Amino acid sequence: MDKVKIYGAGSIGNHMAHAARSLGWSVAICDPDPAALERTRHDIYPSRYGQWDEAIELYDPADAPTGQHDLIIIGTPPDAHMPLALAAIDEGPKAILIEKPASTPESELDRQVFERARAAGVRVFVGYDHVVGLATQRFDELAGTDTVGTVTTLDVEFREYWGGIFAAHPWLDGPADSYLGYWRRGGGALGEHSHALNLWQHMAHVVGAGRVVEVSALLDIVTDGAAEYDRLAALHLTTEHGLRGRVVQDVVTQPTRKWARLQGSTGYVEWAAGYAPGADAVIHGSGNSAPETEKFTKSRPDDFIAELDHINTHVQDGSTSPLELSRGLDTMMVIAAAHRSHREQRVVRLDEAEPYDIRGMAGA
Repeated sequence: MDKVKIYGAGSIGNHMAHAARSLGWSVAICDPDPAALERTRHDIYPSRYGQWDEAIELYDPADAPTGQHDLIIIGTPPDAHMPLALAAIDEGPKAILIEKPASTPESELDRQVFERARAAGVRVFVGYDHVVGLATQRFDELAGTDTVGTVTTLDVEFREYWGGIFAAHPWLDGPADSYLGYWRRGGGALGEHSHALNLWQHMAHVVGAGRVVEVSALLDIVTDGAAEYDRLAALHLTTEHGLRGRVVQDVVTQPTRKWARLQGSTGYVEWAAGYAPGADAVIHGSGNSAPETEKFTKSRPDDFIAELDHINTHVQDGSTSPLELSRGLDTMMVIAAAHRSHREQRVVRLDEAEPYDIRGMAGA
């Protein structure tokens, strides 16, 4: 990768711009709001990274160059992801990265984007960066060992008060001021903290359990004026090969808990983000023996640098990635099923839904 275009000058756009510049790539940020571009230049970027990088170009999207970029990053609210992805495919980049969640629970463009990208030979990734972190890589290594034995269940929780999000976006007064307060736009606990669901699905694939085919969900829906969002989502999941487990996501818990546990017949592996300041961890043990804790030091900018480096590597060698669009859209299918399960108060089955098949994609 040499040239990157980023749609969205909010928090994620700044993170991605810094990560791309750290890798030596040229960067153009596009946003239709002049105030957002000014915040990027004078506030967000310099406050996070010490000073503004004059090499970064800022554009209104209508004025931005097209057809010149190796990677296009879509860091806008989720309800704009799929329309922008269709336009980005037409530009012919090597790859597109869509920030999570990939779309919205009621999107009608997901499969169109998937099929058009495959036909055009454009790799598309979704920004669930936790699945490519060092702690997750170690978790994956241990999951298939005698430490665990036969897998019996899997739990993942991302429970985090979303005040930190609003602190990073001080121009927002609360959930109603952005997509965050509207589940139909991709907000709420299910959308914003869908790292947990995606991580559960990733870990299920790692242990050979396959795709989620059954969803039972309980949501705590808040209505506040025009805003309507789930502040708590509790999901029970079953995969095609019979693994059962639980995902809990919320926007109210303080202090934050981002945690996973894979339990087996002989032992367990736990994953913990933010286990200690500046470090994630993997804890594993068997029987009644004392657990072993392995820490993985990293900073917040490191997450995004590693994500872009991962994408660059997989584009260059043509290999498949856990960040593939197919995985991100599988997560959207479960999110949509969870809303339906809650609304209809029943178990929703996905085993008859057409999966997003990556055969024919690069490296598959």
